[in-house]
Amino acid sequence: MTVPSGTSHDGGRAPLPRGARLAVDVGKVRVGLAASDPDGLVATPVDTLARDATSGAPVPADVARVAAEVAERGAGVVYVGLPRHLSGAEGAAAEDARAYAGTVARAVAPVPVHLVDERMTTVSAHQALHAAGRKGRTHRSVVDQAAAVIILQTALDAERGAGTRAGEPVDPTGDHRP
Repeated sequence: MTVPSGTSHDGGRAPLPRGARLAVDVGKVRVGLAASDPDGLVATPVDTLARDATSGAPVPADVARVAAEVAERGAGVVYVGLPRHLSGAEGAAAEDARAYAGTVARAVAPVPVHLVDERMTTVSAHQALHAAGRKGRTHRSVVDQAAAVIILQTALDAERGAGTRAGEPVDPTGDHRP
């Protein structure tokens, strides 16, 4: 089949720009970080960062590390997990993730940041680590990375299915509620 110039096999949608994608699993104490290859095919763990609760810092150390990864990898987007209740409602953890995503968005602008639903990712990460033979007490050091991998792989799969970035865009000006 011949495709006319300027169109694509996916119904005429322009392809997403090439570039790594990053995902962040935000916790109260730790932040998991995962990244994809430049074609957005496979998510891999990167690191678990200590959450920097130091007040007064212009950019918290963990957010600065995320920004450094974005720059180093030439990332095209950052996905931040949004922990909703099973009902879909949002609680304090979702509010914290939204605030964190806003801080990341300001630190990495103009690279877009999107919030993606992460219901059950930590549970899934614990189950995967257990199935892989990791002892429960050793999960803590890598579960956040594993959850970030699940968040990112879910977003990558959604990108391929829809041809657009997954999730809800975050406004770096701070007005990130719809």
